[in-house]
Order: sequence, then C-alpha cells, then structure tokens
Amino acid sequence: MLTNEKLQTLLNQPFDDTNLPLPGKFAGKVRDSYKLDNNKRLIVTTDRLSAFDRVLKCVPYKGQVLNQLSAWWFEQTKNVIPNHLLSMPDPNAQLVTEVTPFPIEVIVRGYITGVTSTALWQRYSEGEREIYGYKFSEGLRKNQKLPEPLITPTTKAGPGEHDERLTCAEVVSKGYLDAKTWEQLQTAALALFKFGQKQAESAGLLLVDTKYEFGRTADGRVLLIDEVHTPDSSRFWKADSYAERFAASIEPENFDKEMVRLAYVKQGYKGEGVPPILPVDFWVQVSQRYIQIYEILTGKTFVPGEYPVEKRLENNLKTIFAPLTL
Repeated sequence: MLTNEKLQTLLNQPFDDTNLPLPGKFAGKVRDSYKLDNNKRLIVTTDRLSAFDRVLKCVPYKGQVLNQLSAWWFEQTKNVIPNHLLSMPDPNAQLVTEVTPFPIEVIVRGYITGVTSTALWQRYSEGEREIYGYKFSEGLRKNQKLPEPLITPTTKAGPGEHDERLTCAEVVSKGYLDAKTWEQLQTAALALFKFGQKQAESAGLLLVDTKYEFGRTADGRVLLIDEVHTPDSSRFWKADSYAERFAASIEPENFDKEMVRLAYVKQGYKGEGVPPILPVDFWVQVSQRYIQIYEILTGKTFVPGEYPVEKRLENNLKTIFAPLTL
C-alpha cells in the first residue's frame, strides 16, 4: 500500500536521471532516450515534473504512470493512427520504432482556459481577440467550452526554452511542415481528441485540452509518438461538477498537472526567476493525483514498481536485451 509516509520517503530518492551503458543518450524535460539498432529506440520516462517550460521537481511514480498510461492510450487509439510503441520492457520504459519527430507540437483545445503564456484564456484576458489565427468574440468567460475543438500549434522547445506560438497557416508558410503532412496531422489530432473526450467522459472526466506529437519513420510512415492523454500532456476536469462550478464562476475541479501550475501561480510565480519551494505534503498529493488518474482512466489498479528505478530498469533490460551487455 502506498502510504503518505512511503511517498514522502521516495521524494528523497527520486528517479531523476538515467545512466544506462548505451550510446546516443538524449535527455528531454521528462524522458531520456537511447538509440538502438534496427531503427528502434529505448525511451525511459523519469519522475521529472516539468511546468512553465522547466523541470520543477521529481514526483514518485510519475514516470511509471506516464509510461503505462500512454501505452494504454496507444492501444486504444491504434486504429485512429498508428503509433511508435513496440513493447514495454519495464514499467518506466518503452521500446519504440525510431522516427524523425516533426518540429511541431499539435495542441488541441476544447475550452478557453489556462494560466501560462501560451494558454487561450491568458491571452484573451490580456485583451487579445485574435489568438493562434482564430477570432474570438467579446464576453467569453474563463473555462467556457468552445463550439468546436481548436488546433493551436507551437514549436517544440528544448529544456530551458519556451515554445513559440504559431497559427495553423504558419506551420506551412514558415516551413515547419509541408501542406499534405500538416493536413494529415490535423485530421489525426482532432480524431484522437474526440476519441479521448468520449473515453474520458465515460470515466467521469472532461478532456479539456491536450498535446500530440508525431514523427516519420525511415520508410515514410507517420506515427503518433511521445505520450497520449496523460496528466502531463492533457488537462482534465471532473465532469459532474463542471456545469455548476462554471455557472458560479468557480474553477473546475482539475484532475491533472494543473494543480502544480495553479499552486505556483498562487505563490506569484509564472515561470520567471527562481521558483518558490512548495511543501512536502503537496508533492505527496501530486503523486497521488497521477496514480488516481491512471486508475480512473484505465479502470486498472496501479501496481507500483520497485525503487530505486535505475537498478530495476537495468535488470529488466538485461533479461530482454541480453546483447546490450548492461
């Protein structure tokens, strides 16, 4: 059983990095990956938590939740668009098909909300009425549902960098993607989002917005990559209380990583300068939130993997990839 005391202890031994004896390591904000032979790649999801385009903390079991939840969604959506997942050698790792990632994050938004600089509501509240190439009418309220989901692309920023907002037209006009590929990604993204909304609603949640990433294989196939409908890449609200709280101008009951963003904003932090220190009890709640959303969306009981993760990971890779000589 994962008690508060257990989670507090694991906060002091986070899975914050990988040092596998494999070539070609690439470290992203949350994931480390290693290039393998035969057009394959090993992706390991750490416990690093990123918000405001920077890593703020390591949260116990966060990496496992993201990895296993993404794998569940990959299976659910493989008929919408193929994905890169081949197998899961460890609760925190995926063996995937190697792709060349497209330089665009495809953001789909179903509501006007958010507190970051790229969020619709943040720009709207500052007086903008044309955002990401879309025109918005006067009188909209925060957290209001949009008539139809909107695609709001951004560039893919590296660690310590900020995403650049783009219009859908600029994705092509600025040379990020050709028109045919961009049309394919938009069609896939909207189909994925509508499927995700339906699945989330059946679990008592509203899928508010999300991020998708795609890439192309060496033989030309376009695949869904990275993560799908996780607490990191998506915003979820509790469905049963949304209407009443919206009518009363009360914030929806969020059920995702937004609790972290809001906690920092409450301390006056929006991404600039040194972030404030939040209490241990808060980070325990964050860990519990990740586990709860996994169980709610999948209907499965979360089975915590053994810590320290690095040792367990190496043992699992030795069994499955003996030639790697770990």
